Amino acid sequence: MQLNEFVKERRKQANLTQPELAVKAGVGLRFIRDLEQGKETLRLDKLNQVLQLFGHQVGPVPMTYNMNTDT
Repeated sequence: MQLNEFVKERRKQANLTQPELAVKAGVGLRFIRDLEQGKETLRLDKLNQVLQLFGHQVGPVPMTYNMNTDT
């Protein structure tokens, strides 16, 4: 699941509108809209403010590499 899908799904489960989520998280409505639309460049501090409401945070995730690629 992509981050934007996760936030949108959790917001709907919490029965919140985008403006309500923005107020609860202390971020702007535009940030919530950009996040849910999958904008690729977002401030991590603001993202963590939103995710904190759902008991999550951004962190390092191991990447998997395809070792069979020719270089």
